[in-house]
Amino acid sequence: MSTVRHWLRIGGMMATMSNSVRIANAAVPGSKTHVDIVLRDGVVESVSPLGIGDNHLAHRDSDADETIDADGLWIIPGLWDCHTHFTQWAKTLGRLDLINARSASEAMSMLKTHLDERRASGTLDPNAFVVGMRFRHSLWSDDEQPTLAAIDAVTGEQPVALSSADMHCGWVNSAAARRLGVHVDERTGLVGELEWFNAYTQFDKAPGAAEETDRLLREAEQDAASKGIVGIRDYEMAENINTWISRFAAGINKLRVDAGVYPERLQEAIDTGWHTGKTLPGSNGLGRVGAMKLISDGSLNTRSAYCSTPYSGIEPPTYGTLSYTPQQIEDYMRLATEHGFDIACHAIGDEANTIVLNAAEAAHAHGSIEHAQMLKPIDIPRFAKLGLTASIQPQHAMDDRDVITRFWANPAGIPYPFRALHDAGAKLRMGSDAPVAPLDPWLAISAAVFGTESSDRKPFQPEQCLPVEVALASSTAVGRDHLEPGDPADMVLLDTDPYAITTPEAMRAMPQHVAMTFVAGTRVHCTH
Repeated sequence: MSTVRHWLRIGGMMATMSNSVRIANAAVPGSKTHVDIVLRDGVVESVSPLGIGDNHLAHRDSDADETIDADGLWIIPGLWDCHTHFTQWAKTLGRLDLINARSASEAMSMLKTHLDERRASGTLDPNAFVVGMRFRHSLWSDDEQPTLAAIDAVTGEQPVALSSADMHCGWVNSAAARRLGVHVDERTGLVGELEWFNAYTQFDKAPGAAEETDRLLREAEQDAASKGIVGIRDYEMAENINTWISRFAAGINKLRVDAGVYPERLQEAIDTGWHTGKTLPGSNGLGRVGAMKLISDGSLNTRSAYCSTPYSGIEPPTYGTLSYTPQQIEDYMRLATEHGFDIACHAIGDEANTIVLNAAEAAHAHGSIEHAQMLKPIDIPRFAKLGLTASIQPQHAMDDRDVITRFWANPAGIPYPFRALHDAGAKLRMGSDAPVAPLDPWLAISAAVFGTESSDRKPFQPEQCLPVEVALASSTAVGRDHLEPGDPADMVLLDTDPYAITTPEAMRAMPQHVAMTFVAGTRVHCTH
């Protein structure tokens, strides 16, 4: 990767933030166009195309406090991850990651090694939870599924709780189950999704958890900036508004944040005077109240996404489950809409999507359907008709392609219908659902464009792949792949043209080519 130090033209020193910045001679991806861009007071003031042969530094804007020579760089709007659980993602940076375990036995071997290493280093508190993340038992063979006996044998009385990759169930030992006060299946050691959602928040109340969380949040924020991320929609299963007000006050301020509200806290938020888009105090305009996040059904990997046809290979037959009745979903949407809240409604199974689309239509709701993972063909045009955004997570398709053939062998809908939604006029927004998938927009872009993680494997549903310009635009707040005057001064400089990339491996490696990231005109990441 090229160095960026010589691009900064202020007395030969690395520039600090100023009120106005000129970015000179930046290339526009997928074209031969170069532009000069002036940022002033956190906004894009001007975007000026350069003529062929222009001396881009000779006409330096006299009012700009800083000029960055972006010759050899490409400029794009800042990237957003439109679906995160940011605290839990941050915690993956300090917890056991089981994503590569290919069986229950392998997961237990990884857990045993983790425990042994912590004992040897003196960092294992026998009274504190050991938390693991992202096991994927849906891909394990029937004789390699979680059991309570297996995890108890490895852990003894050390409380251990492992979260599935989709966060919809937990695998806990007996010691952890007693402390959490949860019902654990005596055969599998699994805790079901609704009970697990509540239990998961208890880990943040352990001694020393607040200090660890603060450190990991700052690491996660910097990691996001290094990938070109300027903003997130945070749907942490907790109280988010006051939490983010406190975080901004503590200097965790390198990202824009839309802080979601869950239905059980909606009335309190309304009574406090919050609504979607309202600025969080002390955030300098970076924090806003987000949408009401409602989870209508379960997930594919736990076989709880609500479908119109039964899961294949499961006895007794199951169609999945709804988290709320259809009337409750509509009532929450109506309450949110009447008090200025957008909706962000999780729906994965095809029947769940039908129900939430019906509810949104009845309530005249605005906002997004999160995941929209399997859709009946008749429901696909309804997104554009109702003005609802399809908030998709393309990396999930890569993670689930083998699970789909196992459990959705006879679907009534189309799984991961990205191109069908786009062609039907739906507005797309992309994200990760971190920590379900890594908080990395380039993984999402790669999955959406190439339909595979490896050039050695055929694309999954190639007819649903998106053009790169659509995938990139869907990863921005402005919905475009280029900047215009009046946009927030959120942008990324790259040392590689993403439109010239021809393999999924190269697109997934794009974080290595992020030279600078700006949030509201402030440089929050710079390679050197």
